[in-house]
Amino acid sequence: MKNSVFRSFWIATLAMYTSCSQVAPPVPVEPIPSARQLAWQQLGYYAFIHFNMNTFTNMEWGTGGESPAQFNPTELDAGQWAKVAKDAGMKGIIITAKHHDGFCLWPTKTTEHSVKNSPWKNGRGDLIKDLSEACRANGLKFGIYLSPWDRNNAAYGTPEYVSIFQEQLRELLTNYGDIFEVWFDGANGGSGYYGGANETRKIDNKTYYQWDTAIAIVRELQPNAVIFSDGGPDVRWVGNEEGWANETNWSTMRRDEIYPGWPRYIELRSGHENGTHWLPAEADVSIRPGWYYHAAEDHQVKSLPQLLDIYYKSVGRNASLLLNIPVDMRGLIHETDVRQLLALHDQLQKDFKIDVAKNTRASATDVRGNSTEFEAANVNDATPETYWATNDGVTEATITLAFAAPTEVNRILLQEYIPLGQRIKAFIVEAEVAGEWKEIDRQTTVGYKRILRFASVKATKIRVRFLEAKGPLALSNIELFRAPNLLIPPQITRNREGMVTLSVPDKAVIVYYTLDGSKPTTASVKYDRPFLIQTPTTVTAISYDPLDSSETSPIRRYFDIAKTDWNVVSTSSGKKSDAFKLIDGDPDTFWATDQGVTEPQEVVIDLGKEYLLTGFTYWPIQERYPFGIITNYEFSVSINNVSWKKVAQGEFGNIENHRIEQVIHFMPTKGRYIKLKAIKVAGSDFTTSFGEIGVLTHSE
Repeated sequence: MKNSVFRSFWIATLAMYTSCSQVAPPVPVEPIPSARQLAWQQLGYYAFIHFNMNTFTNMEWGTGGESPAQFNPTELDAGQWAKVAKDAGMKGIIITAKHHDGFCLWPTKTTEHSVKNSPWKNGRGDLIKDLSEACRANGLKFGIYLSPWDRNNAAYGTPEYVSIFQEQLRELLTNYGDIFEVWFDGANGGSGYYGGANETRKIDNKTYYQWDTAIAIVRELQPNAVIFSDGGPDVRWVGNEEGWANETNWSTMRRDEIYPGWPRYIELRSGHENGTHWLPAEADVSIRPGWYYHAAEDHQVKSLPQLLDIYYKSVGRNASLLLNIPVDMRGLIHETDVRQLLALHDQLQKDFKIDVAKNTRASATDVRGNSTEFEAANVNDATPETYWATNDGVTEATITLAFAAPTEVNRILLQEYIPLGQRIKAFIVEAEVAGEWKEIDRQTTVGYKRILRFASVKATKIRVRFLEAKGPLALSNIELFRAPNLLIPPQITRNREGMVTLSVPDKAVIVYYTLDGSKPTTASVKYDRPFLIQTPTTVTAISYDPLDSSETSPIRRYFDIAKTDWNVVSTSSGKKSDAFKLIDGDPDTFWATDQGVTEPQEVVIDLGKEYLLTGFTYWPIQERYPFGIITNYEFSVSINNVSWKKVAQGEFGNIENHRIEQVIHFMPTKGRYIKLKAIKVAGSDFTTSFGEIGVLTHSE
């Protein structure tokens, strides 16, 4: 697509170089980004906040029939949200101003289904105003999410609703200062309340919303804002909600093929090499399994290794990262989420603390016209506006960074000069180690930013060999880092056979452990392979970083008898052949009884031999959409699977909102068979799910 802004820029630049020297910059490889897209690309990492009616109904998608009276946060503090985002290194916040249920977080004139009819601030609140001001006070950009779908509005599906939608857009873009991004969801049409009709309404999502008019409204009222949807027009969805782009990721797409709900969404992960429009990817993902806050997910906030992986596979793969933070019913970002966000920021600060490329001498096999304006030294001069460029027709070239002394490196960051387009199609990174060249990685695209992680090498030189490009190379930046080892406590797991694994994400980190309850030291047993534990034992372990002799606090995990000889004898219903999942040692797998059952369900397990039992454990299902969680139970023990003794009964307190392992103790009882019966479950029938069942024993 022809871009007048940057064509004018290029012509002016060409004229300048022609008058001052005989070397002109490379001709743009179109399509190229607009000014608003360039500004957006520089943000890189910002927050999504899902907070709306669903927060108070414990839903992900509301029906639209909710009462505004249900929206009533008790401690809402938009300033806390903005401060957390800023402290986490984020550059902005996008808020769900209206989700699919139609509830509006501002006192809109278009509907009564808004904060103006809620108890919050006695109906005088305006959350969009509060957050926009908090963002400005903290130096953050502010963006809005506005769902085109509205399951509350009686007019949805008619031309009247489109006018309402457009007016909502105008209100949001007029009254709250500068907006950096307008986010349109691709979910459109279906069942809903629709003013009491309670029916299904279908629309043509290509034409119904009059997208040309919506885009024109944004351009009129917020000309610097980028517009997000499956197909842009400025920013595209990455094609998944897991926060990653493909290793090959073009910032270009054949945009005219794409529309909201586009079925070929997998192509969004890589873009189109022959794209007609600049349409870079935004990778959205939630820090929890759900987009909205659910207390039951408090223990499922993503770990530091997970968040780091997301960052490197989004920002590090030529995409921007939109990380969702669900605000809780108080109106605050939960303490666990805050802790993980700050841990991610702290680790990224460590990973990119010192750019060792600044201390290198850069050289290249080809420099455009042998001109200093395009010399290799431009890639590590810390100036984004300068770049190394090759002569016309040269799409294969090598750039080398030489250290004064051997230097450890395990990260490389590359950036193309994208005002002239995205070009690189294939490249190799190599390191000179002890006089020999070693291939580190072989990749495809670069784009605005590409970050590669690799095992540390002590190199005298790093070189990048560009094998193929769409035009002469134009590389603006290379940075090199020696990120520290990722030091976190080891994860301790045991499988059904009793094999214990101690795992850490960084292979350079050493794990030491004990089995007698004592604190491990570097003189303790060093973990190098899984080991067998079949009897009650407490495993205590630490992670140790040999680079600086630091270590984590000890972590302990108690294991009772192994489940090697266990078998599921009987179930009330369900596929018995799959029931091994409830005794496989992995609480993230689950087994469930049949759906629609009308009587309490139970499972009977043979432990293989007789034990003196003192308790049992139950892990509820860990799925994003849980079902059949046992809330009230009976637990019985038998020696012969004929005569049973009920040894425990009661309630798993608040288990729906606290889906962690439940531990129940009872008086010591001999038995070989155990029976867990679900007297009551979370659900409309007796369908029952089991993440994992275990026992506690006493050694005689």
